[in-house]
Amino acid sequence: MTVISTETPADLVVRDALTVLQPGFVGTTAPEWLLRQLAEGLGSVALFARNIESPEQLAALTAQLRAVRPDVLVAADEEGGDVTRLEARGGSSFPGNLALGAVDDVKLTRAVAAELGRRLAECGVNLNWAPSADVNSDPGNPVIGVRSFGADPDLVARNTAAYVEGLQSAGVAASVKHFPGHGDTATDSHHALPRIDVDLETLHARELVPFRAALAAGTKVVMSAHILVPALDPDLPATLSPAVLTGLLRAPREDGGLGYDGLIVTDGIEMQAIAATYGIERGTVMALAAGADAICVGGGLADEQTVHALRDAIVTAVDNGDLPRERLADAAARVRELAAWAAGQSGAVEGTAPEVGLEAARRALRITRAPGFAALDAAPYVAAFTPVANIAVGEDTPWGVAAELVRLLPGTETATFRSADAEGGDLVARVLAGAGTRRIVAVVRDVHRHGWMAEVLGGVVAARPDTVVVEMGVPQAPPCGALHVATHGAARVCGEAAAEAITSAR
Repeated sequence: MTVISTETPADLVVRDALTVLQPGFVGTTAPEWLLRQLAEGLGSVALFARNIESPEQLAALTAQLRAVRPDVLVAADEEGGDVTRLEARGGSSFPGNLALGAVDDVKLTRAVAAELGRRLAECGVNLNWAPSADVNSDPGNPVIGVRSFGADPDLVARNTAAYVEGLQSAGVAASVKHFPGHGDTATDSHHALPRIDVDLETLHARELVPFRAALAAGTKVVMSAHILVPALDPDLPATLSPAVLTGLLRAPREDGGLGYDGLIVTDGIEMQAIAATYGIERGTVMALAAGADAICVGGGLADEQTVHALRDAIVTAVDNGDLPRERLADAAARVRELAAWAAGQSGAVEGTAPEVGLEAARRALRITRAPGFAALDAAPYVAAFTPVANIAVGEDTPWGVAAELVRLLPGTETATFRSADAEGGDLVARVLAGAGTRRIVAVVRDVHRHGWMAEVLGGVVAARPDTVVVEMGVPQAPPCGALHVATHGAARVCGEAAAEAITSAR
């Protein structure tokens, strides 16, 4: 029997408008409004740390979504390392990209991504906004840092490709980001619009190298960056730029483009780089018109009113000609194509490797010893010098070595110090007084980016040369202390590996 659709052309536009949205929500179960929108055509749902308590709860949540829409794309921002949603409350079981780049073993990178993908798939997540393919050419970058595999384009390229292959072997779509490359920025696009002033030759030789490798590896998704690159478009950020998304990413290789035909998703449309200048409704329409296929929203805006506002803005833009109907239909078709691929994946990986994350973290350590260093065999005093976390990382995920040292050396005491604590000028004395006669373990993160941290650390090491220093960010500053351990990230397993090194003679 032939089924005749009763949907009108206007209904189809509304359905396509919902299909291209990737909204978040608040809570650990799906609210009624979200289930209602799924029934009406919403194609994707975005999950954040606020939505996840445990693997069992997450699996129940995704099953609840699929009971309404079996082919829904369930997306998460699970990079491993510092940026984790699955393990936001306890720290990640996987080191992040910089640690993997420090090892530079593509088999290991592929294995880590496959195991991470397996865990996502088990919980019903089938789209991961990872990996970062950014070349961290500016070590002072406030938002990429350890999220990048490194500063060498070829190293980043081969590890990005391996990560894509590993993740997608588990049936989870990879989303390489942040196109055309967020590594050479001094501004966090969560707060303002970054600008990269390099020529086209540099872009092709540096920023675009890992993206070419990711496309060759078959990445299902590319995420755009909210950055201004005047060499590509002097007026519009990449997310809103036809020259970047259509003219560069989509254009055939023989015409100087990358020849990509998969799904393009935006970075969070509510980030200030877009929202503060264009507004999220106008930004959404401009992104779709420029060539984006899906709109990520919900890191901060997570309610039905936001979904309705973006849906209505898209429909109005089609009605008044600002967004061609064919462009919206093409975008929605790409979302459905990805959803069909994801729904057809078994999510099964040959075997499991639950310890691969810790193995990678151990191999990523770079240790510098002073002559005569003696491993810790008694409970130390841990002084954690803590910078303000960027929004991508968040403030809730624990980091450091104290918890692992407490396990290995019961009685370990820890104190946390921030930039405000250094304003009085007596922070070195406070640290020394707190430590007393105990050995000091100073834990830092990107010490090269924080003057107060570098000054206090220098004072502590000068007063107590037997201090152990653990750098859990980008190890740009010269090693110091009796033992200097660079972990290349602040994941839980990085802390575990560092604690082992501190308490052993190896």
